[in-house]
Amino acid sequence: MSGPLNGIRIVDLTSVLMGPFATQLLGDYGADVIKVEPPTGDTSRGIVPALHPGMAAAFLHVNRNKRALVLDLKIPAGLAALLRLIEGADVLIYNVRPQAMARLGLTWEAVSAVNPRLIYAGVFGYGQAGPYGAKPAYDDLIQGVLGIPSMVATVGDGIPRYVPVAMIDRTVGMAAVAAVSAALYRREKSGVGQSIDIPMFETMVPFVLGEHMCGRTYEPATGPVGYPRMLARERAPFATRDGYVCVLMYNDKHWRSFYRMLGREDELAQDPRLRTIGSRTEHVQALYAMVADILLTRTTEEWLALFNSADIPAMPLSTLDSLMDDPHLRAIGYFEPMEHPSEGPIYQMRPAATWSESPPDIRRLAPRLGEHSAEVLLEAGYSHADIEQLAAAGVTFLG
Repeated sequence: MSGPLNGIRIVDLTSVLMGPFATQLLGDYGADVIKVEPPTGDTSRGIVPALHPGMAAAFLHVNRNKRALVLDLKIPAGLAALLRLIEGADVLIYNVRPQAMARLGLTWEAVSAVNPRLIYAGVFGYGQAGPYGAKPAYDDLIQGVLGIPSMVATVGDGIPRYVPVAMIDRTVGMAAVAAVSAALYRREKSGVGQSIDIPMFETMVPFVLGEHMCGRTYEPATGPVGYPRMLARERAPFATRDGYVCVLMYNDKHWRSFYRMLGREDELAQDPRLRTIGSRTEHVQALYAMVADILLTRTTEEWLALFNSADIPAMPLSTLDSLMDDPHLRAIGYFEPMEHPSEGPIYQMRPAATWSESPPDIRRLAPRLGEHSAEVLLEAGYSHADIEQLAAAGVTFLG
């Protein structure tokens, strides 16, 4: 069965993480993704570790289901080749600033004149109408301007720190997939393409303020920003006698089950802090501190068994190493062993969603630099002689 985007061709001008993650997802869904790189290649090819130059582990995990084409877009013949590809494409996606696209002559106005049905998707730092519009952006910078390190400092040791995962890049990448898919659906109805901007900052603001706007939601404000439960220093994995456990008593049923499990149901009725979710939120730090003291009395295994029997949400605390060996992931075959043509045996993380029809799949592994240059250019109408001339002129590289 073919993926849901089978027959869609995407010209991918993205690099590093956010854009390549988005286009990998689109490729998993069946799209023909043509990854266009400069002669030096995507920067992420050089990250360590790597078995061979240009094929870093980080690159392997965001560039499967793509064909690799090298074009030097600063050379007129390279730009002409790209425009020829755009003529037959459904989507052009980029993650440089719009100003850089304009310098290349690849504005929406220019490319839509070549292909009016094109979806032109830009994934970059900030909306163009505001004063940040021309600023460069990376995951760390967007975390900072969103206030995430400040929140980490509030619940930690007072020192602002970035969250140690590329949460912005991957979240905005998924937002780009949603936007492109919706735009393709609309084009099927209207026959007309369009330009879409997916700014990192504005996309992520609701992830922060959706909970934390709180009293500032209203005019006039009824209180400060900040959701108390999430800003409680005690909101963390709870220490047990021999390790840690992640547990969340959230609704009335969970708290009733917890006190019943402890044989202390009378206390539940007597404590006004526990009566409603609102009162629990107001007193969350004290309640979490109480739970922390209780959980120190048993082992992790004992608590997990008790919570499971009481239907209270709880999980063990993983490490990066233990996540690789997680029994659930092992049972569903999440890490698929595959043979890469140049890198040998590798593991890939398979698409997470399950589909009854048109399931996503892994059809090809991350390509070498320029691996498909000749193939793609032949499809675009160039002859073998033309392609050899482009390679000799430094316009392309035949990997």
